[in-house]
Amino acid sequence: MHPFLNRRAFLGHTATGLSGIALAHLLGRDQAQAAPVPIRPEINPANPNAPRAPHHAARAKRVLMIFCSGACSQLDTFDYKPELIKRHGQDMPGAEGLVTFQGAQGALTKSPWEFRPRGKSGKMISDLVPHLGALADEMCFIHSLTGKTNTHGPGENFMATGFTLDGFPSMGAWTTYALGTENDTLPAYVAIPDPRGAPQSAGNFWGPGFLPAAFQGTDFNATKPLRNLQRPAQFSASTDTATREFIAKINRHHLDRFPGDSELAARISSYELAAKMQLSVPEVADISNEPAHVLKSYGADQAGDPVKDLKAAYARNCILARRLVERGVRFVQLFNGAYQTGGEGVSNWDGHKALHPQYIKHGEVMDQPTAALLSDLKERGLLKDTLVVWCTEFGRMPTFQKGASGRDHNPAGFTAWMAGAGVKPGFTYGATDEFGYKAVENVATVHDFHATIMDILGINHEQLSFYHNGIERRLTDVHGKVIREVLA
Repeated sequence: MHPFLNRRAFLGHTATGLSGIALAHLLGRDQAQAAPVPIRPEINPANPNAPRAPHHAARAKRVLMIFCSGACSQLDTFDYKPELIKRHGQDMPGAEGLVTFQGAQGALTKSPWEFRPRGKSGKMISDLVPHLGALADEMCFIHSLTGKTNTHGPGENFMATGFTLDGFPSMGAWTTYALGTENDTLPAYVAIPDPRGAPQSAGNFWGPGFLPAAFQGTDFNATKPLRNLQRPAQFSASTDTATREFIAKINRHHLDRFPGDSELAARISSYELAAKMQLSVPEVADISNEPAHVLKSYGADQAGDPVKDLKAAYARNCILARRLVERGVRFVQLFNGAYQTGGEGVSNWDGHKALHPQYIKHGEVMDQPTAALLSDLKERGLLKDTLVVWCTEFGRMPTFQKGASGRDHNPAGFTAWMAGAGVKPGFTYGATDEFGYKAVENVATVHDFHATIMDILGINHEQLSFYHNGIERRLTDVHGKVIREVLA
């Protein structure tokens, strides 16, 4: 027979029950205080890219990201390893029988290019990129980045969005969602594909994911400007202007009839920006008025063989990037290398089978124009409020693959650098091991990298969010810490 609850038991249960309720309340309060409060910007559908205040004092107003598609080797550019040179031709200790992305690994292999001390900092940089090496004192190197995948498409997604899967917003989309833009005649976010084509992740790199479509990057380059911007030849400029003014008047009247219709307002705003771009994009993409000495400094005047032609085309994209930065575009992405196979074997930095003959062409195409871009930004005073980021999807192995003369994929340790507003010039953070295989000192993730860029822009990466499918989503997911050691 079940005993009845007596007076003593009743009082005991009451006491413990009330204390449990109090404890649950305190724990809930502490958890609420510990969890970052989501920040979701108020977006005006009629002007989704209106400028918005940063969350804290910003060190930079805009970002120029230079992305080397195909996984540029850190060991042949910026990560100097004397021990790799010393042990060239030997097996890597502790890695006997190592199998990576494309198979078994051979011996340790030094870079085909010499490394030399550069600038006042004495940073050791490869002869593959001598023009960039000359600017070592401007750069803040992170040698300890790590990724989540050794496959190009997911790796590019991860660097672009913080996730290896498709369908997540790119860093540029998050940035314009948070801050908008101060230029109302150009897109807030522009992606400049390589002359050879798009990266492997293609539109995922500049896509809005589940953010509103207004925050998608607009892709065009100096060779292939936006399509369908020119007015038909049979219409004069005055007729075109009058037509746009008439349409704007009708749109305003239509909007007045349906106040509060955010979808209608967004659609009208999109069409109005497209109309403005008819004038602004051809002007910014036309580099014919650039002085001859500027074209020469970038290498945009070179021609005569496939590599020089490609270098000139990439150089024109670099000039386009500078012109977009000058006009206040919030986020500019410049790509070097493409997924599509290019002429003379110079499609991207994926140097598996024959690294030296491929990279000698890659270096020729990328080095001078990129260095000229960085120098030009500095000379024009634009580095004071622009953060320049150079990165790739992952690194390369210190060994050559068995049966090949190239390096396999390696997400365990790779290099990126930043320059300009917000970062320490001539500074090095983190390190890989003695062979450049794994990050071992101040190990950093791509989430940390993203968090640092966001912080420099004045964005709190832990709070900026978008509610999607029942989850508060953010660029850094539930990870990421700002690498404060690199901040100026």
